[in-house]
Amino acid sequence: LRSCSPGRARRTNASRRACLVARFGDIYAQERLDAETLLKTYISDKEMVQRIIYIAAVESFNAAKMAYRQFKIHVKETLSLGHSGPESLEDTVLDYIAFHEDLYDVQASVNNVICSMNINPKISFPPEIDFIVISTLIRELCRVAFSMQTLVPPLDIAFGTDGELFSETKYRRSIDSDFTAALVAYHVWPALMENDIVIVKGEAVTKK
Repeated sequence: LRSCSPGRARRTNASRRACLVARFGDIYAQERLDAETLLKTYISDKEMVQRIIYIAAVESFNAAKMAYRQFKIHVKETLSLGHSGPESLEDTVLDYIAFHEDLYDVQASVNNVICSMNINPKISFPPEIDFIVISTLIRELCRVAFSMQTLVPPLDIAFGTDGELFSETKYRRSIDSDFTAALVAYHVWPALMENDIVIVKGEAVTKK
């Protein structure tokens, strides 16, 4: 295992958090739109395209969080053999992961996301095409989600369900929404959360 400066992760927490929040916004503005444009060449149904992208985002966070937990267990087991302080073992593990994120097997997470999407009953895809066509979006989401787990506290996305009451705090309405409708028909992009507080609004479509 490679070494790093003790306590560095906590000392750089604020700057790393700011960069990751900005990157999440960039993915929404760039990679998401690129994926939408690509999917529209195969699927004419705009709602299905947006559902696919939203589910890709949710599954990417799920896969990255699982990979982080597994990676943390491995690092903790290895570092505990020779740990002597002055930092706590937990901080030493956090430092190691935060500054050796290149060891994260992002491709394994991308594969897991695509597998999960293939069996999701809410989305469908022409049989001759694979969800791998949006792997760039999935890969970037996995990377940012994994990095967000190294923050104190970690960042996560809000849980959303079709038919939930629309929350002005969590979401912006998409332009094609019925602005008088109270319920979410489907989600376009997840909200970003810190300790159950929304720090970046997501996007949803409301319809009666």
